[in-house]
Amino acid sequence: MSDRDAFYIKLKTKLEETTTFPTKYLYKFIVPSNGDQVQQVKDLFDKGGAVINTKKSRTGKYVSVSIHLNMKSADEIIAYYKEAEKIEGIISL
Repeated sequence: MSDRDAFYIKLKTKLEETTTFPTKYLYKFIVPSNGDQVQQVKDLFDKGGAVINTKKSRTGKYVSVSIHLNMKSADEIIAYYKEAEKIEGIISL
């Protein structure tokens, strides 16, 4: 089992123990500002009801992206994280 798989198993357990679904979940990412990564994140989460906020870093090299989205299960939350991992340079917080 990879470290990523172990991380997601642990995350799922914690979410199921501490969260009542459906819930409004907050995703936070840092992405480089020199490409289209911010738009890729927005496109991934552009679902009905998603509230997306962005803020440039002091130096302008990175953009913080916060997304509030109603989620039905821990599996749904994890599925978004796995899709976001595919975006080059993204850092999940």
